[in-house]
Amino acid sequence: MALQDNEKRDILKYIESGKPLPDKYRFLLFEDKQEVELVWNGKTDEVTNTVLPFQIIEQVDEPRSDKETKLQTSLFDDRGRQITDWTNKLIWGDNKLILSSLKNGPMRQEIEKQGGIKLIYIDPPFDVGADFSMNIEIGDEEFTKRPNVLEELAYRDTWGKGADSFIAMIYERLCLMRDLLAEDGSIYVHCDWRVNSYMRLILDEIFGKKNYINEITWKRSDSHNDGNRLGMVDDRILHYQKNENRTNNRQYQEYSEEYINDFYNKKDPDGRVYRLDHFTKPKGSRGYFYNYKTAIPPPNGWRCPIETMKKYDEGGLLIFMGNKVYKKRYLDEQPGNPINTIWDDITGQLGSQSQDYPTQKPEALIERIINASSNEGDIVADFFIGSGTTLAVSEKLGRKWIGSDLGKFSIHTTRKRMIGVQRQLKEENKNYRAFEILNLGKYERQHYVGINPNLREEEKAQQIAQKERDFVALILSAYKAEAFDGFKTFHGKKNSRLIAIGPINLPVSRLFVDAVIKEAVEKQITKIDVLGFEFEMGLFPNIQEEAQSKGIDLGLKYIPRDVFDKRAIEKNQIVFHDVSYIEVKPIVKKGSVAIELTDFSVFYNQDSLKEVEENLKAGGKKLIIDNGQIIKITKDKENVLSREVLTKKWTDWIDYWAVDFNFESKKEIIQKTNEEGKVEEVWTGDYVFENEWQDFRTKKKRDLILTTPPMEVVPGKRKIAIKVVDIFGNDTMKIIDITV
Repeated sequence: MALQDNEKRDILKYIESGKPLPDKYRFLLFEDKQEVELVWNGKTDEVTNTVLPFQIIEQVDEPRSDKETKLQTSLFDDRGRQITDWTNKLIWGDNKLILSSLKNGPMRQEIEKQGGIKLIYIDPPFDVGADFSMNIEIGDEEFTKRPNVLEELAYRDTWGKGADSFIAMIYERLCLMRDLLAEDGSIYVHCDWRVNSYMRLILDEIFGKKNYINEITWKRSDSHNDGNRLGMVDDRILHYQKNENRTNNRQYQEYSEEYINDFYNKKDPDGRVYRLDHFTKPKGSRGYFYNYKTAIPPPNGWRCPIETMKKYDEGGLLIFMGNKVYKKRYLDEQPGNPINTIWDDITGQLGSQSQDYPTQKPEALIERIINASSNEGDIVADFFIGSGTTLAVSEKLGRKWIGSDLGKFSIHTTRKRMIGVQRQLKEENKNYRAFEILNLGKYERQHYVGINPNLREEEKAQQIAQKERDFVALILSAYKAEAFDGFKTFHGKKNSRLIAIGPINLPVSRLFVDAVIKEAVEKQITKIDVLGFEFEMGLFPNIQEEAQSKGIDLGLKYIPRDVFDKRAIEKNQIVFHDVSYIEVKPIVKKGSVAIELTDFSVFYNQDSLKEVEENLKAGGKKLIIDNGQIIKITKDKENVLSREVLTKKWTDWIDYWAVDFNFESKKEIIQKTNEEGKVEEVWTGDYVFENEWQDFRTKKKRDLILTTPPMEVVPGKRKIAIKVVDIFGNDTMKIIDITV
């Protein structure tokens, strides 16, 4: 770098005055960086390397039987079978932490044993004006569920600083995906006009220009010009490889009837349809270019006169008409025309595939990508799964899969969809794999509040204690409560109710609530709320009934994950809702047990009844949630208000329920790297919910079975777990003890 004296003086002047350097100095100072480069505000090469243990919260092994369920060794009929060499992964949480934990953690070894991830397809949110609300059917009406604050901030507020914040978000995640991808793997990134130009430059920088394969144009809909500009009917799919030896299976576009009629218009005596391709003379040659691979090559090479071609055309593959030579190309020799970069043969219409999910893509589109860049048995991954299309197609095509999403509703939608795929494959006598639902759970919470999971247990406990003290103030602020001291278990007060906050890293236990009730009795406190991220299973409603018998009004409320974003608190958007509860009736007979679901209660609120009624325009209507009831408010043309409760029975709140007939039979084991760098398995103290029977609503099936078929069981004591997922995707679990 040779700067002139006046240039040095100018640079110092800019630095001393705190002004940015003009671009010409950037290139003078960094000569090796003169190539084209994408630069944005806050750009950094730092990529997270956080490793958090994955918690298995549910396992779905096989489709349920509609008939009597037999012992564990023969639970289901013999149609199809479960493949046991790999369990598919459906992961709920922030995909940055998930990707980092997959890349750097113990699960990487499990992935590498399977050959690594051969294909990644992602369709990240790229619409600055997108509405990520969900429409949920309630009878003949549709209720619009707003995304929770974390989803809204993660998706919509990704655009808070315009393109800068989106690029920063996707850049780090794509770096992690590249490192996680197998050496012979590919990535497809789906985008549209909003971010296409940025995404191409980002991928060039991360994967290298030499690993660019294609920019595919998918014509997703017909023209819809708005008068001001041409209709935008296409998306772009960018395809990159990690290295040169990627999987590459040629794909074909089916011939149209019109194409066949125009070109394949001849038949052999045996009925085979063919067309004639004309052989032409190469420039400067007296003979014909003989390149039909299935004919016997002539001895003098690939160029020869007609008479020589006739001599070696033993199979009648060539046709000679005068001085012209033609070869036969049979219709059945290839399935269609090789596809190019314009995909106009796959409609964006979803039809029966629709999951009522925004940005959902047709299965045929994903099927083409998976077939082109992976083989049966390969691992396919999608880290923005939406409604789970990539996972559904992967399962149908015999691929293993990993999928993740931040949205809990997305995870629930995908769970139902994958169970449906399992059932379909079983009906077709095809094999399928079990899948497990994982999250980062308490470890993700520790990460959000800055707890280092790699510390020794004693050091970690000290750090947790300090962080909990710091975080209590934040939770009380979100709950709009006033903090005060002087109690063993209580942290604050809201109106006439005292507030106790459970631990960050553990579920609220029976012992914790007992201690809260004991202090309330001692201090003659009659109204208390216990806030927790998780609650010990089976705690509710028994503990509330016990508290009520002592003259205490006890509320148990979930702390939403939204509290981890201070912006959500500042916007006053945090909603704490009461713990839902389940009532069931076990039907025990000699050697068998069935479960009847008898009640389910929720206590959600969304929107203010009073505010909606005041602001609703004449002739309008709006659906709201008020204390666990969905209410339709209408105002007629004369401004007369009316209310109608749409959730007329408790089953209206249930979207899905499942039973584990032998809970505590499978311990939850996590893998952790110890101080010596070795991977060890540790029991968390919890158990995995094994989904042995389930029933749920679909677009076509709106009713629910409320009693399971009898399960044949071994006599003795056992715990049975019942899980209910409500129409918003939130789950509640109850455990009962029975003796058979």
